[in-house]
Amino acid sequence: MSLQGKLVSEINIKCDGDVFYEVYRQRPHHISTMSPNNVQNVDVHEGEWGTVGSIIFWNFIHDGKEVVAKERVEEIDEEKKMIKKRVIEGDILENYKSFYVTIHVETKGENNLVTWILEYEKKNANVPDPHTLMELLLNLTKDIENHHIK
Repeated sequence: MSLQGKLVSEINIKCDGDVFYEVYRQRPHHISTMSPNNVQNVDVHEGEWGTVGSIIFWNFIHDGKEVVAKERVEEIDEEKKMIKKRVIEGDILENYKSFYVTIHVETKGENNLVTWILEYEKKNANVPDPHTLMELLLNLTKDIENHHIK
């Protein structure tokens, strides 16, 4: 059994994909207002919002518990509307040696597709795949969408 894994989920959104991407890249600290049941707070610890190398600190609810994650922005591709972050500290790393979160937003007319990719290496074979984290990201996506179509 491999300890490395990758989960990919796609979700269509009704709000403008460019707006969604801009929120996640430039204004993630507003997400706690859009999804208060999932995210309590987001702060930039180093660098500036929306820049490679910046360190973002998240307080959120996962599996009914308050948890934290500190991420480093590894890559931003404006043309593809893609951001890749690596978790460098926090509760997620209790079970995973490495954990990457990538978001990609495709906009084609009225069709806006958000793709979430989780790449990870488990610390041992007893660690579950991060399906509940993916579910959290999909719920977060829906909350951001609902906020922008009201």
